[in-house]
Amino acid sequence: MTDNPPGLDLTALQAHLGTGVLSAELIEGGRSNLTYRLTDGEHRWVLRRPPLGHVLATAHDMAREYRVLSALADSPVPVPRTVRLTEDPSVIGAPFYLMEFVDGTAHRDSTALAALGPARVRALADHLVDTLVALHAVDPQEVGLADFGRPEGFLARQVQRWGKQLAASRSREVPGIEELAAKLAATLPHSPAPALVHGDYRLDNVLVGPDDRITAVLDWEMSTLGDPLTDLGLLVMYTELAAEFAGVIPGVALAPGFPSGAELIDRYADRSGRDVAAVDWYVAFASFKLAVVLEGIHYRYSQGRTVGAGFDRVGALVPLFVAHGLTALKER
Repeated sequence: MTDNPPGLDLTALQAHLGTGVLSAELIEGGRSNLTYRLTDGEHRWVLRRPPLGHVLATAHDMAREYRVLSALADSPVPVPRTVRLTEDPSVIGAPFYLMEFVDGTAHRDSTALAALGPARVRALADHLVDTLVALHAVDPQEVGLADFGRPEGFLARQVQRWGKQLAASRSREVPGIEELAAKLAATLPHSPAPALVHGDYRLDNVLVGPDDRITAVLDWEMSTLGDPLTDLGLLVMYTELAAEFAGVIPGVALAPGFPSGAELIDRYADRSGRDVAAVDWYVAFASFKLAVVLEGIHYRYSQGRTVGAGFDRVGALVPLFVAHGLTALKER
């Protein structure tokens, strides 16, 4: 724990919250919103705030994250309890919220995950899929999220939205990215019934307890109401690319016992009852979305507006995700 880590004025925060002397540390691993461990010596919290510098208009909405976490507090989906939302940027220079600190491991390394053994790795991955199914089974109206998004025309708007996000962050030419966006728009699948979508669902965005059960699903900044298969497509994409991007993106799928992309799809289809025939489109869309996210991060890095290590490698990843998306679409 340190005094005033980048992006956090602890003196101002202490006065605002009325706590004792605060200390904090940046939680490494995130590439978008900044996340800190925070304590006054007696209590432990986690604070989330937008990234420094260049911020897209809707991509880092603290109130949306706070709302969805609060709504899911008593659902079958494990989430941290929310504590406080502060939308006034004058306190620390940006809106932020506090949530409870939840113990658990965020598995990002295949070697550490492999130490569990193939049987436990498989059981954990199965629970990851089952938790996603549970999320998609939540009735938005029952938890007060009926107006959390506009499911009608969701996929078309998503392709358009991420195209606009790309334009807002563009600082260079990325071969093939316009072609990928155009092909996605031209081959939109028919969406199943809408559900609450996480937007970035993968193993390193959950915390896992010593019993290999998920203790909290984190990083809800892209959550909305929409097509649930977008979550599945993203999970499958990360699994398929684990070997190619080992050491750059979380490579947990390389651990012995972790299911293949096809096995993840089969379990999701079996547990949810949804038709997953068009999953290749969703994998391609996930590749496009991540390419845009990484291009935005590359833009902030080029402006000297990132905090933490590893950002120097992000720019080189963007064309690789574009290529994976184009390959996935060829299978349709």
